[in-house]
Amino acid sequence: MSRVTIDYTAGAQQGAGIGRYTRELVQALGRLDTTTPYTLLVRGDIRVAGSVDGFPANFHLRRIPIANRTFLRLWRAGVPLAGEWLAGAADVYYSPDFTLPPLRGGRAAVTIHDLSFLRTPEAADPRLRAYLSAAVPRAVARADHVFADSAHTRQDLIDLLGVAPDKISVLLSAASPHFRRVEDAAALAEVRARHGLDAPFILGLGTLEPRKNLARLMDAFARLRADGYPHRLILVGGRGWLDDPIFAHVERLGLRDRVRFLGYVPDADLPALYTLADAFAFPSLYEGFGLPPLEALACGTPTVVADTSSLPEVVGDAALLVPPTDVDALAAALRRLLDDEALRARLRAAGPARAASFSWDRAARQLRDSLLRLAV
Repeated sequence: MSRVTIDYTAGAQQGAGIGRYTRELVQALGRLDTTTPYTLLVRGDIRVAGSVDGFPANFHLRRIPIANRTFLRLWRAGVPLAGEWLAGAADVYYSPDFTLPPLRGGRAAVTIHDLSFLRTPEAADPRLRAYLSAAVPRAVARADHVFADSAHTRQDLIDLLGVAPDKISVLLSAASPHFRRVEDAAALAEVRARHGLDAPFILGLGTLEPRKNLARLMDAFARLRADGYPHRLILVGGRGWLDDPIFAHVERLGLRDRVRFLGYVPDADLPALYTLADAFAFPSLYEGFGLPPLEALACGTPTVVADTSSLPEVVGDAALLVPPTDVDALAAALRRLLDDEALRARLRAAGPARAASFSWDRAARQLRDSLLRLAV
């Protein structure tokens, strides 16, 4: 029987982003496959509560008690710490997080979520950009198969890194089933009170970094405030990199009492926040997939996103699309979302239907079948 090792480090250590992707995908794999031997490799500490709970008996956790950062430095320096040394022999090694270790035997697959470090280098952390610029080409060359988050990312891999088209398949993400409109008034009131949401609001979500285009979102919001809209702009997400100008822009616009940064918010609170928001805005300059808009759609929140990269693939006709650098268009779209009740009703109905067309179970089946084909 084929043996599969999955690098589960991101799932055990990162709350959002690739951590959530890894957890959702591997947990769906556990629901699907109770016979194939899987080893979940975690380098360093397990920091996300519940991230390794509930797997069937054919899933085995292997922890390497050395910090993940240390291993990445060694791999970057070319030290041949082979994946087999870390996790034991395997027929297939799968990394859901951009990179692959040196491998002496077996076959390998990797997920590349985006090439933002090449498409929008000015918006990337310089150290991360330098690392990914070296590690990602090496990983896709070493891999026997590459998964891309979207058709757009697949095309970027072909255009920017010269990856053979038949080596890449699109593995789509999905919103977790708990993302749905919250109908419990008491639960909504509790979340509203706990986060101090005492006014109607527009919601944004994502790590605070230049690629999320938050300065232009604030500019559009300032125009709504000048027109007399009573809303606040609520931004959810941890601090990232090159984010000081974001806070400075709030001060420059005089919006300190109207723009609030909630920081990282537990997943359990997010459906209520999406439900409470009058609109959700995601004008990102580039996304490999864009999970927050899909979560907003699942909760029936009227949504506007950028018309770039993978985002049109994700939202279809269930959200408004605007050029991310056009502040006038973004402000106009937000006005429509707040004022046009017929549009709001259409999007509230279209969003959950669109989100339901994506499935972690389907993604896990595709992953399982692909990995086992590699092992033959």
